[in-house]
Amino acid sequence: QVQLVESGGDLVQPGGSLRLSCAASGIIFSVYNMGWYRQAPGKPRELVATVTSGGQTNFADSVKGRFTISKDNAKNTVYLQMNSLKPEDTAVYYCNAHNMWFNYWGQGTQVTVSS
Repeated sequence: QVQLVESGGDLVQPGGSLRLSCAASGIIFSVYNMGWYRQAPGKPRELVATVTSGGQTNFADSVKGRFTISKDNAKNTVYLQMNSLKPEDTAVYYCNAHNMWFNYWGQGTQVTVSS
């Protein structure tokens, strides 16, 4: 059974930082492309950042220079380090694992940026 379990969401003030984690099980983690997506109320889900199985990263323009994505194949975990957070970063953040054949989602973790 495949599971992606996100953690690390919280309420944080503007300008603050958070690190999200996504622990994967039931998949051969090292051969999957991993990503973080987010969905704010009333808006569609959007890509935040991805890291391929080979380690290449990609970021949404809105988070470039503020967010970083990394993965630890030994721990089957992908991270999203979020710095200089803004109120518009408020959303439910979802972890994603995909390859040519499969696409999996986590249950999401809430990030709220507010003073």
